[in-house]
Amino acid sequence: MRDWFDSLEKREQLFVSVGAVIVAVALFWGLVWLPLDRGLQQRQDAVSTWQRSLSELGPLAARASATPGQSSSAAVRGGTPVVIIDQTLRSRGLDRALKRSQPTTSTGIRVEFENVAFDELVVWLGDLSSQYGMDVQAGSFSAAARSAPGRINATMTLERSL
Repeated sequence: MRDWFDSLEKREQLFVSVGAVIVAVALFWGLVWLPLDRGLQQRQDAVSTWQRSLSELGPLAARASATPGQSSSAAVRGGTPVVIIDQTLRSRGLDRALKRSQPTTSTGIRVEFENVAFDELVVWLGDLSSQYGMDVQAGSFSAAARSAPGRINATMTLERSL
């Protein structure tokens, strides 16, 4: 290869040398720099996603600490499911979305909601489970017609564990 290069004229040697440098820079950029840069960008995106998730969880943590010291076994209180449902719905402001509630057994109740906020419904169900030992046994959910995003119609059967 060296003999071939030496046999070229000075102008051709300069042209080949510049071409070799350009090819070397292009290979370095394409095979080394670009993959490293993509990996860095992916890591930065992942960090941004985690930071956004943590900031969204902040209000939920504050909400969970608003009812301190309540475990599922210690917080199970007396009262019929009808009374428990009525009190907890009023405290959360979900009573406006309640369409119907009907006792099924001495420890169960069927509730129907119309145009209720899904997020608030899930938080309410979490409260029922942790504070009163009531869990969803069956349910159906559908998007509420002609309403804002995040609003649903729901029918659930709740049972209190003894």
